[in-house]
Amino acid sequence: MPTTSEISDPVVRALIDAINAGDRDAFYEVLTPDATMSDDGADRDLDQWVDQEIFSANGRLEVESATDDGRSLIANYRNDRWGAMRTAWRFVVSDGRISRFETGQA
Repeated sequence: MPTTSEISDPVVRALIDAINAGDRDAFYEVLTPDATMSDDGADRDLDQWVDQEIFSANGRLEVESATDDGRSLIANYRNDRWGAMRTAWRFVVSDGRISRFETGQA
């Protein structure tokens, strides 16, 4: 099972570390100002989703496998709202920051 240090893309690694540390500021620091996201194929309001699914719900992400230099992940995601689930994550990196991420059940 890879650790975040084994993910080649430093921006994706920083985002995962921010999620696991519960560090909202560090999370937003690696996103572009106009970043977007989707959950299970539906675009969501990024700020609302991040608050509900990650920071107010104690979200944690454990990477199971990584491809595309760490921009495509299968991970065990857990939060206080939904419990544990196997998830897929895909990241679009533009100019050293994440401009979009897509997640959903794997």
